[in-house]
Amino acid sequence: MKQPSLDELMGHVDSKYTLVVVAAKRARAITDQRVSLPDKSTKPVTVALFEISQGKVRFERTKAGIK
Repeated sequence: MKQPSLDELMGHVDSKYTLVVVAAKRARAITDQRVSLPDKSTKPVTVALFEISQGKVRFERTKAGIK
């Protein structure tokens, strides 16, 4: 599975920091929910990045952090 490009991902978030935080939170959610991955070699972070690039993951910036 090929990872989405950084340029493609940056169109969906406002900074690289936000991208890292959102991807990490989504990857943790995928791991906690034990979502079946498309391939055994596919990592949860890769799936999270694809979901961000497809617009499936939304985030909200608050004073307490990113939700």
